[in-house]
Amino acid sequence: MEREAPFDKGSACDSSQGGRAPLAVRSHHLTNFDADCAWQAACAPVRFPLRAGKSHTYDKNVFPSREKALHKTPSAPSLHANPGATPGDRIPARQVALVGFGTVGRAVAKILCERSNLSLQLSHICNRNVELKKQSWVLNNVVWTEDFHTILNSEADIVVELIGGLTPAEDLVRSALSAGKSVVTANKQLIARHGPELLQLASLHGCQLEFGASVAGGVPVLPALRTGLCGDRLHGIAGILNGTCNYILSRIESARVPFSEALEEAQACGYAEADASEDLDGGDARAKLSILALAGLQVRVSPADIRARTIRTIDAIDFDYAAELGCTIRQISRADLKETALFAEVGPSLVPTSSPFGRVQRNLNLVSTSGKYSGDVAFLGAGAGGDPTAVAVVSDLMFIAENLASGPRPHRPLQLASPKVSCDFETPWYLRLVVKDQPGIIASIAAILSAHQLNIDAVLQKPGFDKNTLPFVMTLEPCRDAQLHPALQEISALPFALRPCLCLPILR
Repeated sequence: MEREAPFDKGSACDSSQGGRAPLAVRSHHLTNFDADCAWQAACAPVRFPLRAGKSHTYDKNVFPSREKALHKTPSAPSLHANPGATPGDRIPARQVALVGFGTVGRAVAKILCERSNLSLQLSHICNRNVELKKQSWVLNNVVWTEDFHTILNSEADIVVELIGGLTPAEDLVRSALSAGKSVVTANKQLIARHGPELLQLASLHGCQLEFGASVAGGVPVLPALRTGLCGDRLHGIAGILNGTCNYILSRIESARVPFSEALEEAQACGYAEADASEDLDGGDARAKLSILALAGLQVRVSPADIRARTIRTIDAIDFDYAAELGCTIRQISRADLKETALFAEVGPSLVPTSSPFGRVQRNLNLVSTSGKYSGDVAFLGAGAGGDPTAVAVVSDLMFIAENLASGPRPHRPLQLASPKVSCDFETPWYLRLVVKDQPGIIASIAAILSAHQLNIDAVLQKPGFDKNTLPFVMTLEPCRDAQLHPALQEISALPFALRPCLCLPILR
């Protein structure tokens, strides 16, 4: 899991900056995007052309197992008024049961307890070892429990699931929806794998499932897809979705340190777990891309069907060569819907340094959408952290409360496409080879590329390297992924090749 924390570009571990509000700036030209001025911008969608946590710290509780089924008869809607409400209030206070009292859960509870003007009333907190979790600032009428059945049998209207993982979270969410209780969750793995069927279950029982905090928690991209952009026909989504990877790549870029050193810094500063494989190898980002494709492109795609490439192979020399091409390197998640095929992948890519992707530093997230009518819209902000994620959760709660006030929701079958998923993008390519220098290297490689109908665009070689481990770069004109990789296998088998060729797409 990625770990998110504030990062000052003057110091690897300086946390004095604190969290930042989601950024939103309007512009119709890429050159108008100014990262420094953008920090002062108002909160609205960013528009410009784009081509192509400590993660949420949840308590991973294990609730008491029961042999009996969790499913209960739906309880009657709550009519309890918010403290201080008058009989003339249109929207009654909706009771909210919170499952999981970790970093995000505590932040959600604080907002609900401090903002008495919300049409929401915290009624239950469910967590393992609740006696050790109790806080004096929680209202006295809140019920603390270790048993989820207490919530199922209560008059709570909305259940907030913040324990993370698939077990027991999936059973808890299914049980709540089956009991007619709406659910808010920040659980990206759950939504990525079971989102479509859980949405269908919610619709069947006349309730709602909202998951705005499951992707880029501090950036309101999922609510924007649900409301602000729902009138468009989106065909593309791309983003920097993992703060851990962005932090590591930013550090390699700014300090020219080896990958291993940048990873150690990230772990020391709390950005990465001791085992950061889920972040480094793309598992976290592709789960988020699956959710964005569900919400924005209206397609059903399993994370396992999205190719993920690791950032472990990136080193300082790659940023030197990328700079000569006017680019930098970022982990990019992208999905393009074309007729009956979804082209999707996650991995390190070259992006122009002047582009929005190239300017994203530290542990920030950027999500861009491309639509038939609205063009390109992007959202930049903190991707995780207790307070930003809690704001997303409470916003989902308020959205549900407003909809509950309008009466029962009719059942509507979920309309999702199931396109063929492919990683066969057509782009220019960056190839970095490490060889033992000898005559005829370029000629041998060029012959293989020519045999596969691939055209060389440029050859770059920096002086000063050991001739026994010489890195150099070739860039190729646009070609398909499937066309390139057979050639790379042949090149890697050449006698002078010391390691497999690093191959990165160049996104212009």
